[in-house]
Amino acid sequence: MIPVSCGDIATAVGGELVGVDATAVVDGVVAKDSREVVPGGLFVALPGERVDGHDFVPAVTEAGVTVSLTTRPVDGCPCIVVPNTQIALGELARYVVARLPELTVIGLTGSQGKTSTKDLIAQVVAPYGPTVAPVGSFNNEIGHPLTALQAGQDTRFLIAEMGARHVGDINYLCRITPPKVGLVLNVGHSHIGEFGSQDAIAVAKGEMIENVVPGGTAVLNADDPRVAAMASRTEQTVRTFGEAPEADVRATDVKVDGDGKPSFTLHADGQSFDVQLQLIGEHQVPNALAAATAALAAGLTPEQVVSGLNSATTVSKWRMEVTERPDGVTVINDAYNANPESVRAALKALVAIGRARGVRTWAVLGPMGELGDRATEEHDGVGRLVVRLDVNRLVAVGEDARPIHLGASLEGSWGNESAYVATSDEALDLLRAELRPGDVVLVKASRYVGLDRLATALLEEAAQ
Repeated sequence: MIPVSCGDIATAVGGELVGVDATAVVDGVVAKDSREVVPGGLFVALPGERVDGHDFVPAVTEAGVTVSLTTRPVDGCPCIVVPNTQIALGELARYVVARLPELTVIGLTGSQGKTSTKDLIAQVVAPYGPTVAPVGSFNNEIGHPLTALQAGQDTRFLIAEMGARHVGDINYLCRITPPKVGLVLNVGHSHIGEFGSQDAIAVAKGEMIENVVPGGTAVLNADDPRVAAMASRTEQTVRTFGEAPEADVRATDVKVDGDGKPSFTLHADGQSFDVQLQLIGEHQVPNALAAATAALAAGLTPEQVVSGLNSATTVSKWRMEVTERPDGVTVINDAYNANPESVRAALKALVAIGRARGVRTWAVLGPMGELGDRATEEHDGVGRLVVRLDVNRLVAVGEDARPIHLGASLEGSWGNESAYVATSDEALDLLRAELRPGDVVLVKASRYVGLDRLATALLEEAAQ
């Protein structure tokens, strides 16, 4: 964080200085985890379900933080006392970002692909200026301001991934980091259980476009009608991406090789370029187009963008991580999260790899969360798609994933092509018994299911 006096912080967040001089300066990391504090930094005491951050204020004070944000005084500790530390964290980030006029904020949202696209944008722009981007999916009301507070005087690009569970969430996050480039990837079914409909999701995601600053650029997916319609929600420049002929930045000649890596011809600014991605799955093509369009809007040349796309790799864990075991079994760990669109994309990538290699394919699928009344229908649809794509073996894990197995059975799966197991341990036992060299195994589910542990076990056992 840029150096800021405690007095200025207190003014920015509406807090009261307790046990600390107004001239004391914070010039280190802002942290919510006591294990991450540094001398000269600031600690945010957040309440939690199991622990209260206030319990750690004495320890972080001893570790050398300049001050802690708290909701009450802590004996013997320098504090800035506020009514709500989470809100104060956001106000502090807003204050710091406003003091960085040379900073280009690239904000992005969407129902799926946010993290992969964020990683792509960061890798494309980083060679042309110091860049700050969130780790993993640090995209909510806590992770977002903590990421923004990493920006300093020399930071040129801040990549601001923004998630939403309610209408208004993105408005709040954009207030902290007003985007010069605002990108909406898509409107799918993620969190539809909370929003109620895709139209409501579109309202929420479109808040990104409404917050693009004067002179900025809104970047929209020409292939998604709900996203394309958001052009009416801004007076700023609009640039589109997609495979549609009218897209400003578009892809043609899309192909996928035997490793599942897509290539395509990129058309932008009247020029054409060959792109060979190092990422897995054809669904990465729209992510790459989105990243390219955002980077162009941020001032890069097409040549710089293409160079970055060609060299970009997977950064965030458990997202289409492909690992080949010593015995020849390939494990695709995509177990960080799941929604109907991302599961369909992962299945298509699995099939493309299996077809190119001429080997058996396995889909080990757990439940998709937050689908509300659509849960049974969407899980059933996934099971039917597994059969239509001719995936060789399906393993549905957990009671909430049972409709995947039932859907596959009703679509025409027979014998032991589709199996239902209650736990990941049972799935692991089945895989141990039946996997053979050359097989490709996709592991995917919503994060809460913990199927990443199954993927890890598959890899660790083969390495022993």
